Amino acid sequence: MSAPKGPFHLVTVNTAPERAKRLIGRLVEALKDQYTIIHVDNCEKIDEVEGKVKEHNPEVLFSASMWSAEEAKQIHDIARSVRPDIKLHAIPEGLQVERGPDAIVEYLCEKVPGLLDS
Repeated sequence: MSAPKGPFHLVTVNTAPERAKRLIGRLVEALKDQYTIIHVDNCEKIDEVEGKVKEHNPEVLFSASMWSAEEAKQIHDIARSVRPDIKLHAIPEGLQVERGPDAIVEYLCEKVPGLLDS
């Protein structure tokens, strides 16, 4: 069995930082044999994205499901303007509300390996 890939430093953009921490904690645990993911920070507002990406220089940024497609694009454009090679993922709008936290963790466990390997 090979060592996990990484470490990948992750910044989340989520208006509920405690929920972000919990969900990412579950993702980190689920994927720990394959990837080392370190959740370094969370932005509660879009205008925090630039500063936190500059501060932490993360390899990965996730925008949470409370943002609209336009807001997610704005978040990703800001992150990319600071770090052009950052890996970005927008959790589909409304997923948390419609299907709950387990659905988010399941969704990320499906999506994240492809993202990190890209």
